[in-house]
Amino acid sequence: MLLSVLLGIPVSLACFFFVGLQHQLQHWVWTSLPEAVGYRVPPWWWPLPTLLLAGLVLAPIVTRMPGAGGHLPVNGLGGTPVGPRELPGTVLAALATLPLGVVLGPEAPLMAVGSGLALLAVRRVAADADARASAIVATAGSTAAISTILGGPLVAAVLLVEGAGLGGARLVALLLPCLLASGTGALVFTGFGQWTGLKIGALALHEVPPNVGPDAGDFLWGVPTAVLIAVLVTLARALGRRTVSYTRHRTAVRTLLCAVAVGGCVTAYALITGRDPAEAALSGQATLAQIAAHPHAWSVGALVALVACKGLAWGIALGGLRGGPIFPAVLLGTATAMACSGLPGFGATPALGLGIAAAATAVTGLPLAGAVLAVLLIGGDAYEQMPLIVIASVVAFVVAQVMPRTVRRHRAEGTPRAPGTADATGTAR
Repeated sequence: MLLSVLLGIPVSLACFFFVGLQHQLQHWVWTSLPEAVGYRVPPWWWPLPTLLLAGLVLAPIVTRMPGAGGHLPVNGLGGTPVGPRELPGTVLAALATLPLGVVLGPEAPLMAVGSGLALLAVRRVAADADARASAIVATAGSTAAISTILGGPLVAAVLLVEGAGLGGARLVALLLPCLLASGTGALVFTGFGQWTGLKIGALALHEVPPNVGPDAGDFLWGVPTAVLIAVLVTLARALGRRTVSYTRHRTAVRTLLCAVAVGGCVTAYALITGRDPAEAALSGQATLAQIAAHPHAWSVGALVALVACKGLAWGIALGGLRGGPIFPAVLLGTATAMACSGLPGFGATPALGLGIAAAATAVTGLPLAGAVLAVLLIGGDAYEQMPLIVIASVVAFVVAQVMPRTVRRHRAEGTPRAPGTADATGTAR
């Protein structure tokens, strides 16, 4: 635990400057550079060259650098911790492509920074460190990193508890170091954020719609909306898995084609709506805050176009590019729920809560973490929305678990057998 506290400070400092630099590069690409060439907002064609550049940069990283630029986002935030050898490629892929608009979030690369630096420190201090101790320290580093971008140590702790699937003494042995490291990290981020004035683009909602207690209409429309969100997220992840298969061969060329396809989807959003393409191109924190603060400034058509275009781009990026999957999913869930909030008896505040919870649950497979994230983002207004938030999380979890299994079963039942092959009972057909 003492080691986790000591590691939490340098790891959090490194993560702070990592996300600060990523945010500054993003601001330069999508705000400063367009203004410098005479555009108030990026023109509709802006994503085409930026995503082409992202693909050109990412292709050699994926094919030639250790670690292939980090975990595939379609696999979630899981997987083995990123070690020091794979860390440079992961950091380079994130800093070089996320600001260019690859429709993914910074959370997975940030966790890689935390685990990689923690493992590096442990190996420098004790080369013969126990494998289990190293795994705990690496997890603590990842938790310290992710806590600062997801709203605080509590969300990271719930993700850890629910995702680890441990209990009793084993859970305590893992939870205590991670809580200390994430608490230290949150303190460092808060202090350096005030001292330097750098913005890190954390997932936060500073304004939300007026609080209105949920009624029968909110539950009547809210449950089908949660089902719809889970279906959309599951379909996007299925597209991501197909993209993984597509990029296994001729990886460099097909990675570039995936980036160009993402740029085409973002460009389509800008052409259809006439709005800023950055709303669909970036990870989603800023757009989510805009929708939450001014839900009526978005037409239903604009929200539907955002879900369709960004959802398609996100599905491609999940299997072909590198980054985190959670932030874009939360934006897609919120946009879907807000598009439905105009239905009779369905309010904007209940829609916001259930959209965040359903999407976070569907993409992570962790219903408690999804509900906690929604409650913390909404703040004081979440107290009356908690029943709907919890139900939306459970519904989204069930749909996201059942839907892929049902599809696989139907495919297996519908696959024709060649003459002379045996079925499950051994009978030749």
